[in-house]
Amino acid sequence: MDREAIPELDVLMDAAWPAPDRELSGGWVLRAAAGVTQRANSIWPRSEPLGRRDERPAALRAARAWYRARRLPVIFQVFDTPGSSALNAVLDEEGFTRQAETLVMVRTADVAVAAGGDAPEPGAGVEITEYPSAEWLDLWWSVEGRGGAAELETARAILTGCPALYGLVRDDDGGPAAVGRLAVVPGGTAVPGAAGSWGGLYCMATRPDARRRGYASRVQQALFSAGAARGLAGYWLLVMASNSVARKLYSRAGFREVSRYCYRQERPRRALTGC
Repeated sequence: MDREAIPELDVLMDAAWPAPDRELSGGWVLRAAAGVTQRANSIWPRSEPLGRRDERPAALRAARAWYRARRLPVIFQVFDTPGSSALNAVLDEEGFTRQAETLVMVRTADVAVAAGGDAPEPGAGVEITEYPSAEWLDLWWSVEGRGGAAELETARAILTGCPALYGLVRDDDGGPAAVGRLAVVPGGTAVPGAAGSWGGLYCMATRPDARRRGYASRVQQALFSAGAARGLAGYWLLVMASNSVARKLYSRAGFREVSRYCYRQERPRRALTGC
């Protein structure tokens, strides 16, 4: 399976992590969420904003004004595809940095079943809910979060902006040990002719002192089992290219890379102080 076999994956990813503040500007989707996560505060260049190359600077100026009004930096989420070369050239000229290279990995539902053979009993001891509980949020935010109560509420709005399932497993003492989220985009069929929608695996987080005990695998398998019960045809996930340990784990679980992207961020322009 290659990137071309999943033409709607970009759309599913956008819907699975919806920014509460968004606007369509030409072919670009401007997204903002008070600075909570790069994905929800970046431009998704779904297509060229304008027909002629000489009109791109005007589109970029409009995007800058939009983000400036929200006191946010201008960030593009740019996929590594031939169609991104023109945009990358413009961003290179403008001095945009490259950050956080991320792999998009997928696997079909039948591979998911086969890969779970040596895993703990699917769903064993894992609590599955349709909304994130306070315990779920507290654990995820303690591992992945940046900010305080206001940022957490924004994150909650992002998470619940798309139908999803939330898995939580407890340690022997009853405390939350690991969590995960399976986004289920309504009507989100990534592969033409597939029997069902696809689900996105997000927010996999394990309490630091509970790692390497199989808790995350139990959450993952439970979410796959819940997805199978809903007829999902396959799954996707995102993992940092620099995270070699996670990449190996997901590869062993049957996931394969189909695409990758990075964030192109405008360099801050600091005024001289005269000191």
